[in-house]
Amino acid sequence: MVLKIKKLKNSAKLPFCATCGSAGYDLFACIGEEIRIMPGESVPIPTGIAAELENADGDHALMIFARSSLACKHGIAPANCVGVVDTDYRGEIVVFLHNHSSSAYTVRPNDRIAQLIVMPVCKPEIVQSDSLSDTDRGTGGFGSTAR
Repeated sequence: MVLKIKKLKNSAKLPFCATCGSAGYDLFACIGEEIRIMPGESVPIPTGIAAELENADGDHALMIFARSSLACKHGIAPANCVGVVDTDYRGEIVVFLHNHSSSAYTVRPNDRIAQLIVMPVCKPEIVQSDSLSDTDRGTGGFGSTAR
């Protein structure tokens, strides 16, 4: 499998793994000037790149996750928690960052804003059914096992 990256803007940076043990490829803000994200606000941050996961055949997808340092230290994370880039999408990868904190946060050009991870996708056949198998839990404990 090959992850092809197309630079849509000259100033775009290619994703890369910071260490040999990194699971995610860092994504960078491809912006010409600083963008301020106010508390409770979500702002689109372009990366300046498009991607193609060659030979994936729909059995993998690109997932966009928060960077631990941004989320834990500053409350900055993707607005949709985990972004999904389908293998047939060829447009620019844009990360909508949400500010969960009570302080404004500034994104600067070329800041690392998220991480891109290639993940397998399981697509089972969907079959309508009038019944489901019984379990000890059944329909109880929605949101918690209540134990």
